[in-house]
Amino acid sequence: MQFSPAGRTMVLILSLAAIPAFATRTQHKAAAGKPHASLKHILSHRTGHGHRAAPKPIGQRQIDPQRATEIQSALIREHYLTGNPSGQWDADTEAAMLRYQGDHGWQTKLTPDSRALIKLGLGPTQDAPPPAIQQNDQARSNAAAGEADTLASAHAINE
Repeated sequence: MQFSPAGRTMVLILSLAAIPAFATRTQHKAAAGKPHASLKHILSHRTGHGHRAAPKPIGQRQIDPQRATEIQSALIREHYLTGNPSGQWDADTEAAMLRYQGDHGWQTKLTPDSRALIKLGLGPTQDAPPPAIQQNDQARSNAAAGEADTLASAHAINE
């Protein structure tokens, strides 16, 4: 059966109009006494977003007793704390550190501040690198010396 171009267009339009009539819809029914979940709620479960546990804090949460003793000794030496070091990061130590940081114009929300520790002489030293770096430097110099010996001996053989 041959259709004219107008007839083909009409058949196409009618077939497209009939498709929704044959389509089925799936509808989720709410549980008894519970309303339908919002679209945002449903999508959050599908994508894995939404209900998440609070993120775990990052970093150190308390000060080691040995480190607290070092800081207390430095604060006593600088006359910001009195008495003997206890090794406990207590309210008096925190208050002394806050005063020390504030007197130097540094932040006073978190203690101890790295600048304060360095100023108290408790930060990293610039004289000697950490042991791991020293070992790496030693290994590099040994390797370089071995290469120099090899190059020197190779040069001597070629001459």
